[in-house]
Amino acid sequence: MKIRQLEAFNAVMVCRTVTRAAEMLHVSQPAVTRLIGDLEESAGFALFDRAHGRLQPTPEAFALHEEVQRSLVGVERIERAASEIRASQRGMLQIASAPALALSFLPRAIAAFSELHSGVEISLGSHASRTVLDMVVAHRCDVGFVILGLSTPAAHGELLVSTRMVCAMPARHRLAKKKTIVPADLRNEPFVSHWRGLQSRYEIDALFASHGVERKLMVETQTSAAICSFVAAGMGVAIIDPIAALEYRGTDVVFRRFEPVLGTDFSVLLPAQRPPSLLVRKFVDHVRAFVHAELPAAARL
Repeated sequence: MKIRQLEAFNAVMVCRTVTRAAEMLHVSQPAVTRLIGDLEESAGFALFDRAHGRLQPTPEAFALHEEVQRSLVGVERIERAASEIRASQRGMLQIASAPALALSFLPRAIAAFSELHSGVEISLGSHASRTVLDMVVAHRCDVGFVILGLSTPAAHGELLVSTRMVCAMPARHRLAKKKTIVPADLRNEPFVSHWRGLQSRYEIDALFASHGVERKLMVETQTSAAICSFVAAGMGVAIIDPIAALEYRGTDVVFRRFEPVLGTDFSVLLPAQRPPSLLVRKFVDHVRAFVHAELPAAARL
């Protein structure tokens, strides 16, 4: 028995005439008659008595119709599920991200995504970039977002956005009137630093060392959000990524262009052994468009 035969049978049972059943299915009357005949042959018994040009259902037809209706409802559910999956309206996304993105930027991007895909369940975890990489490789998440351009044979990395760092300082700082900050401006300046061991910490320290500029390292911390809080509290100035600057909502910290350029690459990690689902690919495309829409062109490389 084929689905199309069952649909024709159901249409005739509902409409009681081949003409109306054909209109319901958008096919010709001979096509409906042929489908009913094929179904009767498959079933091994008559479904309709033909009299005076009309079809009268047999008792067997009524018995079969109950099962056919249940089956067709199941097919409709499958078709609806397929449609929802195709439109990314069903499914679950497990996301792992470095804190720089997970604390504020990704929640806003996810909220915008959920407005368009309300049937998708989403899980977001915040981890160190190395942990995110391990989770992607072990298939413990669908997609990962990291700060470093990490790569491994077991994970496929894509650049999300390449940015240039900015200088963060208290709003009333003596340098706040300058549009561009250079290393010499920060000589002997109290400084809030990234955590030791982070790639950004090495790069910032190396840059100031190459210019022969010493700073007063006051405090170090793991996240850009915490750095901004220390700057707001007057602990010093800092060099941070522009996404953290974008997410900071206070008025007590200002951000200025910093030269020479210090770049920060934000990357997307996907398992290398399997292609991403339509839902994952649509989400990654959404986040990429979201960050480019939110981040000023001057902050990107």
